Amino acid sequence: MRFHTRKWIKPQDLNPNGTLFGGRLLEWIDEEAALYAIIQLENSRTVTKFMSEIDFKSSAKEGDIIEIGMDVVKFGTASITLRCEVRNKMTREVIISIDRIVMVALDEHGKAKPHGKTQIEFVKDRLKD
Repeated sequence: MRFHTRKWIKPQDLNPNGTLFGGRLLEWIDEEAALYAIIQLENSRTVTKFMSEIDFKSSAKEGDIIEIGMDVVKFGTASITLRCEVRNKMTREVIISIDRIVMVALDEHGKAKPHGKTQIEFVKDRLKD
């Protein structure tokens, strides 16, 4: 699992219980999945199609730092399936894990567009001559 993003939990991220609001975390996960998929598929028209069961294992409180990790599960014809884990950077406790997030590449008409990718690519490798 590669952890690409860290977030600092601020007062505006909290629910009435004083812990991280689940909706805020899901927003961050969806954005991270979109960015990861856009970079991998080289298509800025990539959208979320599906998220598997969401099960909160723990939470975070104001001042905590969390990190969001993504891994590729598989490449489809026009899609990429990711796995996500969010953990508390300070305690290493898993906050949430999502087994499948399916992102789909679209064409200019909003239809699924085959991407031809079969493995993870790193931007640094694309830049080599």
